[in-house]
Amino acid sequence: MKLKALSLTLATTALVALALPSLAEDKAGTNVSAEGTGSAGATATLSMAHELYALGVASGDALTVLTAAKLAAQSEGTPQEPAALDPAEFEGTTLETFRARKAAPAAPAAPAPMMNEGEPRPAGKATLLTSAGGDEDDGAAKAPVTAAEMFAKAKELAGDDEGLLGLIADAEAEGSRGRIGGAVTWGSALPKGQIDVWEVPFYGNSYAEVAVVGDGDANLDMVVTDQNGNVICYDVSPSDQVYCDFVPAWDGYFYITVENAGRARNSYYLMTN
Repeated sequence: MKLKALSLTLATTALVALALPSLAEDKAGTNVSAEGTGSAGATATLSMAHELYALGVASGDALTVLTAAKLAAQSEGTPQEPAALDPAEFEGTTLETFRARKAAPAAPAAPAPMMNEGEPRPAGKATLLTSAGGDEDDGAAKAPVTAAEMFAKAKELAGDDEGLLGLIADAEAEGSRGRIGGAVTWGSALPKGQIDVWEVPFYGNSYAEVAVVGDGDANLDMVVTDQNGNVICYDVSPSDQVYCDFVPAWDGYFYITVENAGRARNSYYLMTN
């Protein structure tokens, strides 16, 4: 199943179609609810902002870049640091083997922790070397573009157009007014041929969003599984912008596996709501 940032409706439709009946009592089935619904939030908006920015830069369109900057300013997430997972628990894992596995991958002994509103979402990460690449230094990592950098790019593309420059100045002054909020971001600099395995808890019966936003240097592929090893989302298209939404049937951990399938290091953000 392939889910991209600008295909939110198709993504939701595909996931609902694949969802199995809720087995929240025994937690033995696929942790996706066929009944739950939700509205796209800050994670989807920020993912779309980066898609628009790439389109605007490619076409040299200052207005498109400005639109992206305004969206990014309203939805940039709160940065967090993940805990370290033991890579040995995932030895021999690739994106394909992770997608195919049906046994719980190093699941915590306790259920996913309950979280209070506004608390940082606990998450863990392990980085693994796969057979597809090497561990040599393949360039300095750069972070994905920020809202401030998007505004600066819009000014550059506007040139001497006073009207456009005025619009950009007004939007920049407005900043994060009307901020959507709710998104959390973690950063990772992933060398070619390596994968990150993220462990993130989500509430049951609550709309969940996951997005990967790369720096544009290499293709990133992603698979999301529940803690029973069932695939929730899968994307191996040639892009480093990936979006997935779903509704868990119960409180539980999900495993988000990101693979650098390109030829250079990619510094990316993982975002969740």
